[in-house]
Amino acid sequence: MKPIRILIADDHSVVRSGLRALLQRTAGFAVVAEASSGEEAVRLAQEHKPDVAILDISMPGMNGVEATRLIKKDNPDLKVLILTIHESEEYVWQVIRAGANGYVLKNADRADLRTAVRSVFEGHRFFSPSVSDMIVNEFERRVRDEGASRKWPEALTQRETEVLRFVAQGMTNKEIAEKLLLSVRTVNTHRTNIMGKLDIHDTAGLVRYAIQAGLVDLNS
Repeated sequence: MKPIRILIADDHSVVRSGLRALLQRTAGFAVVAEASSGEEAVRLAQEHKPDVAILDISMPGMNGVEATRLIKKDNPDLKVLILTIHESEEYVWQVIRAGANGYVLKNADRADLRTAVRSVFEGHRFFSPSVSDMIVNEFERRVRDEGASRKWPEALTQRETEVLRFVAQGMTNKEIAEKLLLSVRTVNTHRTNIMGKLDIHDTAGLVRYAIQAGLVDLNS
């Protein structure tokens, strides 16, 4: 039986070395490439065609969310497993929208990581227990709110609402500009206006607001 071919992407060499050692000692696993950035991960995914890519979120330049989207766009059958310190609803939502198949925290047991790799390779989703609880809690909240009237952001223009929706999907300003046939500068202006009108000053806050306002569908 062929081993599961794995790509590791993390900007910390110590983390990559530890992961490689753990995975190489596991029967049926083979690390075929390592990347220290999102851009390198995308390139190596194309070059080596691994079965599973293990990506960190916080990497210099292209982050793990953007890398996931590009990898899945070029290789839809490649499974992406996020391995991160970030236990954040906004990050979980963004990587799921980008196409990730699992989300594991770096404090997980070694056995959990091995199980996660095998699970996503076999076509299942895998989330650390606390992340699963977060997803279930959000689903239950949305069920409770089903049918309730929402206060739509009347202060936002239609274009600003579109930009906010794409921001919540994890798209970069450049990607939004291409999607809406606008300049990156215009998208930056819309984003600044949105933050001013909503009195929200970071991307995580915008994502949270968009989810609560029903501008994105958690179940799509």
